[in-house]
Amino acid sequence: MDLKERIAAELVEVRDRSLAYTSAEDDILIRQHSPLMSPLVWDLAHVGNYEELWVLREAGGITPLRPEIDDLYDAFKHPRRDRPTLPLLGPEEARTYISGVRGRVLDVLDRLDVHDPDPLKAGGFVFGLVLQHEHQHDETMLATLQLSRTAGLVRDLAPPPGRPVEMDEVLIPAGSFLMGTDDPWAYDNERPVHRVDLPAYWIDRFPVTNGQFAEFIAEGGYEDRRLAQMGVRAPLFWRNDGTGWWRSRFGRLEPVPMDEPVQHVSWYEADAYARWAGKRLPTEAEWEKACAWDVGADRAHRFPWGDDGIRANLGHTSARPAVVGAYPEGASAYGVEQMIGDVWEWTSSYFQPYPGFRTFPYKEYSEVFFGQDYRVLRGGSWATHPTAIRSSFRNWDYPIRRQIFAGFRCARNASDVA
Repeated sequence: MDLKERIAAELVEVRDRSLAYTSAEDDILIRQHSPLMSPLVWDLAHVGNYEELWVLREAGGITPLRPEIDDLYDAFKHPRRDRPTLPLLGPEEARTYISGVRGRVLDVLDRLDVHDPDPLKAGGFVFGLVLQHEHQHDETMLATLQLSRTAGLVRDLAPPPGRPVEMDEVLIPAGSFLMGTDDPWAYDNERPVHRVDLPAYWIDRFPVTNGQFAEFIAEGGYEDRRLAQMGVRAPLFWRNDGTGWWRSRFGRLEPVPMDEPVQHVSWYEADAYARWAGKRLPTEAEWEKACAWDVGADRAHRFPWGDDGIRANLGHTSARPAVVGAYPEGASAYGVEQMIGDVWEWTSSYFQPYPGFRTFPYKEYSEVFFGQDYRVLRGGSWATHPTAIRSSFRNWDYPIRRQIFAGFRCARNASDVA
């Protein structure tokens, strides 16, 4: 399969996913289920509008199809809480619009010169841009569906079984490594590659589990001052009826599985747990070194296990994280497991540019988010499509956010007493 055929196949795949997540009744699509999230119908039309802007207008030079809706679907002009008040396209009109855009996009792809020196066109970059963008909105749609408690729209096969494991730590020796990537398909905030020197540290072999987090709750962890001020007493969607912990997951109530990585916790909850455990959250540099660096090969890998994304835990179809121990073949060169594809993992780092950072293709891609408002998350969740996951990928969000599929693992200095 050549590059154009692969891009065409991936465009079909991501659109099928978007349409599946928006196949509910119109009322569910139009309603705002949380002020933190857009109505699902906004996301649906937005991915089409983004595709029109970048593939048709910027790369293809095609006359705008619906310029009058650009303002409605500009994510920087209208906060999510205000989007239900806009004159949005209805569900059927949105489907018709994105279908019309897609037909023209395939025409642009057919005549694309992948050797064009324009960095937006070279190697089909603009198509990678819109593919990753739509996959990320699909994950956002899943978060909205979880908040809506709508059942029946999310495929959920049984996850792979785990294995008996020790919830131990791995020592990452002192030394430098190459952080970031020069992959032209990567986001600008992942570039350029630069050398970082770190002292020795310990990092958890596995993400913190629901069972471990339940111990934190039982021992008064939520009495932490910041958590008390937030008014939270457990991870989002958890409740205790006196018989044990239960959770709501896509419209179904079920016992909390204690051997899964915890998810739907804020940075503050993760930080409080780490301090309770006598540890801390890893920096994003510590996380990436433990995930990607292979001392023996003197290089960083795209994934913990190497450069092949087919192996290990990418692509499992369960609407939940895999239990700890499910993917021993996915361990990093240091032996750290399940760093990619189960839960986003909070780090202690603020979202800042790397040395030598250059904006591409526009400031709102990354640059406007740099600062101390956002904390970095790494790893990708079970809801993140494999094409949007790699060791160098940087996600970021407000530390108070809980609706995202985020968990964490802990770290500590090698000099700390165990």
